[in-house]
Amino acid sequence: MQARISNIQRFCIHDGPGIRTTVFFQGCLMNCWWCHNPESIFYNDVNAEKFSTKYTPEELLDEIKKDLIFFDESGGGVTFSGGEPLLQPEFLKAILKLCKSNGIHNTIDTTGFCNKNVIEEISELSDLFLYDLKIINNEFHEKFTGVSNKLPLQNLKYLSKNDKIINIRIPLIPNITDTKENILEIIKFLSSLNRKHKINLLAYHRTSAGKYEKYNIENKMKDTKPTSEMKIETIKNEFFSEGFDVKIGG
Repeated sequence: MQARISNIQRFCIHDGPGIRTTVFFQGCLMNCWWCHNPESIFYNDVNAEKFSTKYTPEELLDEIKKDLIFFDESGGGVTFSGGEPLLQPEFLKAILKLCKSNGIHNTIDTTGFCNKNVIEEISELSDLFLYDLKIINNEFHEKFTGVSNKLPLQNLKYLSKNDKIINIRIPLIPNITDTKENILEIIKFLSSLNRKHKINLLAYHRTSAGKYEKYNIENKMKDTKPTSEMKIETIKNEFFSEGFDVKIGG
């Protein structure tokens, strides 16, 4: 069994608790206009081979274990990101089991775009989900990500109902996800869940612009300026006033 891994990034502090090693899986079925890792979208084609390296679960575990001392000292662990880690579920289950047997805390950074049986199986092995929540209006979601939001919303409901530990990550994309209408719809949706989960507001930035140019990928956001700090604070206060544990970044 092998998986395509686009990158392994060490000493991360924003992908879960403590100091973490973040493993980026190659391939994603979403094509978000604002993707910060556009090279990781490609799956099952020549570009996937170009941007990734194959690992067995045991080989990947060896890479992760190089940072055990930092995990132990900081309460950290490994975060599986992408791309979309749930796109390679059998491998993900295998590496999660190895992490469990070695006492390594794991986190899944996901869009939630997968079949329900996948989220059910992975949730039994995961310690924490970092769950992207982008747009509630399905038509807009399809326009800006290329897919429906029905599966991500259904899977988030499932995880919440089954008391899984979840941090909701909301990317604040100017005039797309940061609109008052979308924020209020997100608050309404999250308030309908059986518990209030932590919220991380992620400001849009343009640090990935060079990747689009380097790899000759269309950048639909190249002229977009980040959401103002004042507007981000206003959005934060919207969540706070509804009783959510919310912070900027994370």
